[in-house]
Amino acid sequence: MTSPVATVPGRSAAEPSGPSGPVPRLRASRRRHSADRPRRSVLLTVLTSLVLLYSLVPLVWLAVSATKTQEGLSRSAGLWFDGDFALWDNIVETFTYDDGVFTRWLLNTLLYVGLGAGGATFLAVLGGYALAKFDFPGRRAVFAVVIGAVAVPGTALAVPTFLMFSKMGLTNTPWAVIIPSLISPFGLYLMWVFATEAIPAELMEAARIDGAGEVRTFFTVALPLLAPGIVTVLLFTMVATWNNYFLPLVMLKDPDWYPLTLGLNAWNQQAATAGGEAVFNLVVTGSLLTILPLVVAFLLLQKYWQSGLAAGSVKE
Repeated sequence: MTSPVATVPGRSAAEPSGPSGPVPRLRASRRRHSADRPRRSVLLTVLTSLVLLYSLVPLVWLAVSATKTQEGLSRSAGLWFDGDFALWDNIVETFTYDDGVFTRWLLNTLLYVGLGAGGATFLAVLGGYALAKFDFPGRRAVFAVVIGAVAVPGTALAVPTFLMFSKMGLTNTPWAVIIPSLISPFGLYLMWVFATEAIPAELMEAARIDGAGEVRTFFTVALPLLAPGIVTVLLFTMVATWNNYFLPLVMLKDPDWYPLTLGLNAWNQQAATAGGEAVFNLVVTGSLLTILPLVVAFLLLQKYWQSGLAAGSVKE
């Protein structure tokens, strides 16, 4: 006859016990959680902190220097504020200097980004979706061409593009900047990878069985699922077009069509000449105003582009 097992109120009979009494399961659970917790690397933390410091110091200097007058920049060009806080005066002077040409450069940049980056994103979405979900002759050759195009820097194509556009009579026009910006091999490749994992084939087949055509399937079924990838590609193309310098430098001669990058460089060259030092505070303030839209865009859309970058990295 077996004797009954004594249990402690509130504990299970199957709970392990030791010489000093029952051993709580909490210890084993804590050991499991501590084993699952990622290990901290002191060296990696130090290197990351140095990279963060290297990235933030120029931004801090730019933000602080934009609050100084021209005389204040001459007195103290360090990482601390001057006695005269002139940020608002610098902003007003930046937009009104030389008949408000900075506003014209800003509008030109918005035009190039809206048509160039927006068009590049749209074409990348269409091309990536088609390459991911349709099988056609030459698909592997297209893949090789796209991978090869990603490896070619844009500056290497600027001079051949200028010669071609010169024959067509499109140089010194906005189209000389917009049309080359429509091509984004990296955006196409990113959308290809994203669409492969984000759109289940069964969902597309169900839409086709319900009578939806390919265009309707794309816009009603595929496009909502591609939203994180679209935002990611849009951010990459927007940053590339916003910061584009060499292509407008080759294509444009009329200052009225300059983007912000060329315009601020023209002011900087003017500040380097004798008697032109009075516009250096405008160069600093204009540079701060130029990067603010990109910072705001990344902060507002970070959850979308982070999920877009992570998509396709892990297969279920």
